[in-house]
Amino acid sequence: MDPNRLAALLGTAAEILDEASAPFIAGHRADSAVRKQGNDFATEVDLAIERQVVRALTEGTGIGVHGEEFGGEPIDSELVWVLDPIDGTFNYAAGSPMAAILLGLLANGEPVAGLTWLPFMGQRYTALVNGPLYNNGEALPQLGSPTLADSIVGIQTFNIDSRGRFPGRYRAQVLANLSRECSRVRMHGATGVDLAYVAGGILGAAISFGHHIWDHAAGVALVRAAGGIVTDLAGEPWTVESKSALAAAPGVHQRMLEIVKAAGSPEDYL
Repeated sequence: MDPNRLAALLGTAAEILDEASAPFIAGHRADSAVRKQGNDFATEVDLAIERQVVRALTEGTGIGVHGEEFGGEPIDSELVWVLDPIDGTFNYAAGSPMAAILLGLLANGEPVAGLTWLPFMGQRYTALVNGPLYNNGEALPQLGSPTLADSIVGIQTFNIDSRGRFPGRYRAQVLANLSRECSRVRMHGATGVDLAYVAGGILGAAISFGHHIWDHAAGVALVRAAGGIVTDLAGEPWTVESKSALAAAPGVHQRMLEIVKAAGSPEDYL
């Protein structure tokens, strides 16, 4: 893809997310509006921001959007924006600042641009596929090679009794194994925030047991642009079909993968 066009698309998208930040901030602690699967929900602000951003992106870039709340263009389109209007909805509704707007651009299924806005934190992460990573317009250095023991690691929240692809007891074992080497594990409750913080060097690694493309598209682009590594929990390169994600700095990823694999097969915990 032409680098100049890609840069122009990123600039347009950044302006659109800047405009969406005002209603995002104004709607903090919004009530539940739409009950989703399990105990998940969307707020009225989720719905309004998605409508606003989808309309602006379609008009401003001519590229369709696949959003968390309303769906849209297929993710295997030649070009498609992937939007999560509020990552960390429970945080957002409860008043926590750990919430973000996530926007990734996929080209034939590959993340080529990522934008993660944390309006309450004043952080705006952007990157194109070949880097560098920017925060508020300032280029950040490529990720180094820290040790796991010296890193902060993000991991998703979970219910110990949950079943499914990655049962709660499997996740607990991964956490237990990790705790023996890293005593700085964090549960932020927002996958996209974790991935952006890996890219920015705040976290050394992050584990996602989820598969939703809107949680990952932007962050994968950011981490890769910063020189990080993103695979699934089996160690295969992350794709839009992946059912999990392990993002880390180069010096941490392999050790994280070994710790995850030491937990055994998720099916053994059903």
